[in-house]
Amino acid sequence: MEQFIGLPVNEVVRRWRREPRAVPLARAELREVLAGWGLGGLEGDALLVVSELVTNAVRHAGGPRDREIETRYVRVSGGLRIEVHDVGDGRPEVGAAEPEGDGGRGLFLVAAVADRWAVGERVGPGKRVWAELSVKTGPV
Repeated sequence: MEQFIGLPVNEVVRRWRREPRAVPLARAELREVLAGWGLGGLEGDALLVVSELVTNAVRHAGGPRDREIETRYVRVSGGLRIEVHDVGDGRPEVGAAEPEGDGGRGLFLVAAVADRWAVGERVGPGKRVWAELSVKTGPV
């Protein structure tokens, strides 16, 4: 686990240019964070969530092209909270995807794998979209 002056780091914040390559960069960062926090069991679902949320921010956030996307990975009791902040005014919603379409399934997938998710306000313009995932414990 990362340490800062003897205290464990429970939040990792990064900013990314609003461009498609932000998606694999955010995934790689999250993969490292999960390993450091001992939350590797969440990797598959967490990488899916961050991919979908960052992709939405890149494609739909609007605003000046030089405005960045911010990711926050927060260790919470029993799991992880993933936040993606952008300056766009629109509020994403789970929609009906076209059967042959190339998009529209992202938030449906996030809702399917996350314990909960929502869109909220943030400091400054725009919004934050977040999702929480918990470590599943099975029978011993």
